[in-house]
Amino acid sequence: MTPDLSRIAAIAFDLDGTLVDSAPDIGHALNAALADEGLRRFDLTTVRTWIGDGPDALIARALVAQDRSPDDTALRQRLRQGFDEATLAAPLDHGHVYPGIADLLRSLHGVLSMVVVTNKPTRLAQAVVEAAGLLPWLMHVQGADTLAQRKPEPTMLLSTAARFGVEPSRLLMVGDAPPDMLAAQAAGCLAALVGWGYGAHAVPQALRPWRVETPLQLGSSFLAAAHSSHPSPTVSID
Repeated sequence: MTPDLSRIAAIAFDLDGTLVDSAPDIGHALNAALADEGLRRFDLTTVRTWIGDGPDALIARALVAQDRSPDDTALRQRLRQGFDEATLAAPLDHGHVYPGIADLLRSLHGVLSMVVVTNKPTRLAQAVVEAAGLLPWLMHVQGADTLAQRKPEPTMLLSTAARFGVEPSRLLMVGDAPPDMLAAQAAGCLAALVGWGYGAHAVPQALRPWRVETPLQLGSSFLAAAHSSHPSPTVSID
């Protein structure tokens, strides 16, 4: 069921699996780091199932999958450095922006304040968003730079609501996986679950998010609400 969108003042978009299909780039960066350490590399299908909790969790899963201890701190640090370097060298050379996303952001720009909230570290997320050409329509890119920020913790959504000067209940989290939906629930935000990403199948039915099948559906719903209710102007951020 479509929620009352007239109450929404801002949207927080997840990045990987929501705005961009970056799984090929994540897989490339992971495999480049693994190869540098002489470790086993993984196919895209496998890597895609590991995406959503940030690069440190991704690296830990890759180590466990080849019977290496994820508690080897020095190895994990080297792998993370290699992952970051490969990502920054080619942020979106292998993946792509999902069809309809650019039109969605363009149509809502000036209607709603929009931000990216992702478990990818901010520096990497900023590089991907810029490579995707989406930065002009977004007011901020917030990544998980510490474990405490990582979704499903509500920290980033609560700080985003505070940044916009709105109550969390007026912020919509748009994502493709359980961490997005659980973070929204914990923060008191509404949530929209997109059907084109990586993890919608794993979201518990009990969460009952608004399910969105296409970017066009999401944009049209907001524009219809805007025309019917004439919401207040978008809040700006210095």
